[in-house]
Amino acid sequence: MSTPFDRRSLLVAALGAAAAWPALAQAPSAWPGKPIRLVVPFPPGGATDLLARAIALRVSSALGQNIVVDNRAGAGGSLGSAEVAKAAPDGYTLLIATSSTHAIGPHLNPNLPYKAGGPESDFTPLAHVATATNVVLVPLSLPVNSIKELIAYAKARPGQLNYASSGNGTIVQLTAEAFKAQAGLFITHIPYRGTALSIPDLVSGKVHLLFDSVVSGMPHVKDGKLKALAVSGKTRSPLAPELPTVAESGLPGFESTTWFGIYGPRGLPADITMKLNAEFNAAMKSAEVQERLARLGAEPAPAHTPAEFAALVAADSARWARLIRERGITAN
Repeated sequence: MSTPFDRRSLLVAALGAAAAWPALAQAPSAWPGKPIRLVVPFPPGGATDLLARAIALRVSSALGQNIVVDNRAGAGGSLGSAEVAKAAPDGYTLLIATSSTHAIGPHLNPNLPYKAGGPESDFTPLAHVATATNVVLVPLSLPVNSIKELIAYAKARPGQLNYASSGNGTIVQLTAEAFKAQAGLFITHIPYRGTALSIPDLVSGKVHLLFDSVVSGMPHVKDGKLKALAVSGKTRSPLAPELPTVAESGLPGFESTTWFGIYGPRGLPADITMKLNAEFNAAMKSAEVQERLARLGAEPAPAHTPAEFAALVAADSARWARLIRERGITAN
């Protein structure tokens, strides 16, 4: 038979459990508890989109939740980027960004609807996933077979040569302008609406130079329509290992690549940040992902920490800002 003291103890325990129940019921479940949205700020079918889908499949499996790729194209990638910047920092909205959206765009358009770098950034850097390099293409008719010969030929003919780009303010134009600046060349810029549209003029000799993607440019070389002189990356490309880099061909230190990285909104919790960093880094070691990257002309990035990735972007941003300012480059 229970005593008054026992009954009081049971009542207190019951009341305590009842009071705790709402708090337990409202406690958040372990992340991730639902599908994750990965925003691609460019149209479907492009390199960024295909890269995102290849990586998302692998990371989805590791996290046990679907990662849904959501294309939000427009305004050079700024619309989708801005949407992620305004999203709740809960780990369920991510962005795959590029040099264009986070290292170049902010210096061409000071009115972007987001801040992409520094302590006031609207994003949490998560993982550096891949890099892509360009190949230096010239017509068969141009009597040069190396970067040194191209530089000598152009210096002897100031203002007589031109180069194509995929438009004002693009990484293709910036790469060519960086090349011109370091080599001390006077070469005229001819913008096109995409590098593919410039290829016929390059083949015919109307255009003399193009820094194009290895994937889209090398088939024209293999078909015997164009000459490839070098690649613009820090190291040789596994897709064209026979080609030297621009740096080892006469311009020491020259480097221009497009990077791809994953971001979340500002204020993402540290545990989610590190979990995503680990899973995206692990995905880039997958043979399947690396094979798909190679078909896109991209290479897996080293396993950087979020802080290392942020430092890389800051350095890239400062470099392009200086070039844009010194060369008077605009997006118009």
